[in-house]
This record gives sequence, C-alpha cells and structure tokens, in this order.
Amino acid sequence: MPITTTRDDLVATVTIDRPERRNALNQQLLDDLDLAVNRAVSGGARAVVLTGAGGHFCAGADLSELEDVAFTRHLGAVLMRLTEHPVLTVAAISGSCMGLGMQLALACDVRVVNDDAAFAVPVAKLGLMVDHWTIERLTRYWGEGAARLMTLTAAVLDASDAWRLGFAQRRGDLTLAQQLAAAAVPLAPLTQAGSKLGFEVHDGPTLASYQGAFAAAWASADLREGRAAFLERRAPRFSGV
Repeated sequence: MPITTTRDDLVATVTIDRPERRNALNQQLLDDLDLAVNRAVSGGARAVVLTGAGGHFCAGADLSELEDVAFTRHLGAVLMRLTEHPVLTVAAISGSCMGLGMQLALACDVRVVNDDAAFAVPVAKLGLMVDHWTIERLTRYWGEGAARLMTLTAAVLDASDAWRLGFAQRRGDLTLAQQLAAAAVPLAPLTQAGSKLGFEVHDGPTLASYQGAFAAAWASADLREGRAAFLERRAPRFSGV
C-alpha cells in the first residue's frame, strides 16, 4: 500500500511509500494520507510522525494526473486538517521535500531533517501558484527572504539552509523523529492542544478558541496533577482532563 501506518505505543508513523514517483501524491493518495492520519489520532495516538519511504519525503504532487485548480482547493482542506490535529505532528524529512511535500512539512508542528534533504517550491517552473496559506507559512518558517527565493527563482535549498534559517528543529533521521514524538507523549494533552491553537491565532474567532483552551487548562485536573508531581518530585501522570 502506498500509505502505511505503524504504531509504537502511542506514536503513529504514517509513511508515504511510492518510491517509483519519489512519493509524489495524486488525489487518491492524498485522501489516503489524510485518512491514515485521522485514523491514527482518533485511534488514540498521542503523536504522529509523517515520513516517506525510499529515501524521499515527498517530491510533490503527481502532475501527470492533475488537471485543474480543484486539486489545490482539496489539498488546502487536507492541510488544514493536518494542522488542526490536537496532537504533536512531526515531519521526518529526507531526500526530496518539494511542492506538495513542502506543504505537508509546513503543516506539521516540528521538522526533523536528514542531511540529504532538499527543499523547493518550484511553482515558477510550472506556471501555477500555491495558496496564501502556503505563502504565509513559508514566510513564517523559512523567513521572507528564503520564501521569496524559493517561489520566485525556483531555488533548491538544502538541509544546512533549513537548519540555519530555522525550518528544521532537529537534524537527524526517522528514528530521531520518533524519539522526539515519544518524548512528547507523556506531556499534558490540554497544554499541547491549546498551545497549537495559539500558534494559529489570527482573528477574533481563533483568539476566542485559544482563550477557551487557556481557561480549560488552568481549571484542569492535569494542572493539579502537574503541581502535585512537581512537589512530590515524580513524573506527572496526565489524563487530558
């Protein structure tokens, strides 16, 4: 199957396995990826690692099967769902991370980048455009200079660029990404979910959502447990309530 999921306790690893196309996605595989992540979270995963098989993360959309802008709109909805999952999402990136692959990486919370990774948004080579969500996130995560460089000149950046400019939070392989995800599993779920909301605040409705999450965390049993664990010098046992 081109999209596979494995579980190690509460960490799910979702893998794009289409090496003959460097893990490029068509609409069906994009839907399969979306379903796999949704099932992992609804099935109790507390962290999700997204990666690609065969030495590549995702080389982009399979342009041989795409004809119109409807795919871009559909992709936007998938990316938004990936962004909105309440658990930690980690992109484990090696090889090609271009176009749609870059968008998947932008939708994840943190990125672990291998030394052979290469990044591009080659829209100017194709005469198409990415949506504003992608432009905004490229600018936030890479800096405006690098975002302009990639979109306007089709430049390919490497792992050292990703590290230097802050797009990568760790340098390493899939194992390191899974270890990072596992280390986040015991932490307070309400804090993680609420903090994720906070990073997406742009207007009144999203600010209200963050304020609600803020109030819920401060009134939670997990806060009481965290304080008790600190005073008793033990690891907290959070329940998400």
